[in-house]
Amino acid sequence: MATNLSLDQELLERAFEVSGERTKKAAVTRALQEFIARRRQRRVAELLGKLEWDASYDYKAERNRK
Repeated sequence: MATNLSLDQELLERAFEVSGERTKKAAVTRALQEFIARRRQRRVAELLGKLEWDASYDYKAERNRK
């Protein structure tokens, strides 16, 4: 989808530098992917301490189940 964006040139240059991307499209795409991943990680982190843990659960036994 073609979209016209007015991007801060300094931010874009910094994005090129830290990401190693060479095009605006690639840099913006990577930034969006990382933004989404971080937000998803934050949601998982918010669950920390809110879930009940079953101490009798044997995760290793589940690996051998076929």
